[in-house]
Amino acid sequence: MTVQLHRLGNGLRVVTEYMPGLRSASIGVWVAAGGRHERIEQNGIAHFLEHMAFKGTKKRSALDIAEAIEDVGGYINAYTSREMTAYYARVLQEDVMLALDVLSDIVLNPVFDRSEIEVERGVILQEIGQAYDTPDDIVFDWLQEAAYPDQPMGRTILGESARVQGFDQADLFGFVGERYGPGQLIIAAAGAVDHDQIVKAVEAQFGHLAPVEFAAPQPARFVGGERLEDKQLEQVHFAMALEGPGYASPDFYAAQIFATALGGGMSSRLFQEVREKRGLCYSIFAQAASYADSGMTTIYAGTSAEELPALVALTGDELRKAASEITTQEVERARVQMKAGLLMGLESASSRAERLARLLAIWDRVPSLEETVAELEAVSREDVLRFGAGMVQRAPAALALYGPNNGAPMLDEMRARLAA
Repeated sequence: MTVQLHRLGNGLRVVTEYMPGLRSASIGVWVAAGGRHERIEQNGIAHFLEHMAFKGTKKRSALDIAEAIEDVGGYINAYTSREMTAYYARVLQEDVMLALDVLSDIVLNPVFDRSEIEVERGVILQEIGQAYDTPDDIVFDWLQEAAYPDQPMGRTILGESARVQGFDQADLFGFVGERYGPGQLIIAAAGAVDHDQIVKAVEAQFGHLAPVEFAAPQPARFVGGERLEDKQLEQVHFAMALEGPGYASPDFYAAQIFATALGGGMSSRLFQEVREKRGLCYSIFAQAASYADSGMTTIYAGTSAEELPALVALTGDELRKAASEITTQEVERARVQMKAGLLMGLESASSRAERLARLLAIWDRVPSLEETVAELEAVSREDVLRFGAGMVQRAPAALALYGPNNGAPMLDEMRARLAA
């Protein structure tokens, strides 16, 4: 498999990976314009814009956009994250140029029709309402807010309802003008793709764009804190986080291995101790999330109000013990889980394209798979223990609860457990 990279004169990057044996491809436009790039009065605009891109362009209606891709058996979608907005499609080999034409059209030529803005505003307000009715989703928004208070990194991607209700056409065009410059765009494709053909088409469609001066996002600063939302649900949804490393940190892979050993599967410490031995919950896991300049090691569990104090205490104990007791066998198991997950995921053209764009955004190059595996293999047990001990011993921490918790503070109890 061959990764090829081309840079247009205006700064836009095109990256492709040919995958022999495939008769389909995934192609997309990734934009460095996510939730953390919004000013406070813009919160939610990146996500609103992602929705509106599909509502019509200068040459296609919303139905035309959907039919263009679905008439050839493909699919098209988009997402907004804290650091990126992505528009992507999966099609057969012979329809790659069609997909690129549709994607370039929705990114470059949206009309943001005022009547469509009102329709989509209602859809997004419904999406926000649905999030509040999905406790194991909304609790992570509140955890993010507790970890990064009063910062773009801590704000919800969907935005608050009151702010979403006020966005208009000028706001959408304004954000595009600020954040959709060629230096912020990556075209990534994987599967049955012809690099030269894609570069030629991208040059024709995007080569005229002038570079845009843009403000760097506010640095993320993990502060920590507590968010308690008392509501009569069947379970209390518990989420906590400790500060972790960003993508470029030398501790990136140690953090990933630590989180996997702590709560990444049925053999992990948290699953075995909290669920299997004590039966305190049905679902519990740990994961490591990273951003350009910060990160979080997160633990989630759902339990009854009666079992919450025991779950908090045991989770704190297991986190503290893991930081000093993780064995060589646990490190090796976590390493193999991560390597297998990476390799299995890359059997998909969509996953390959996502990886190309993400790594190019982080490193301005695409490290080889062999380089990535070597970095993972180089992490020792001592590296994981050093990282875990440093993370547990240093404040701050963040915690969010949603459910019948009576507003009882839990963060001090967790900190006491970690310091014991």
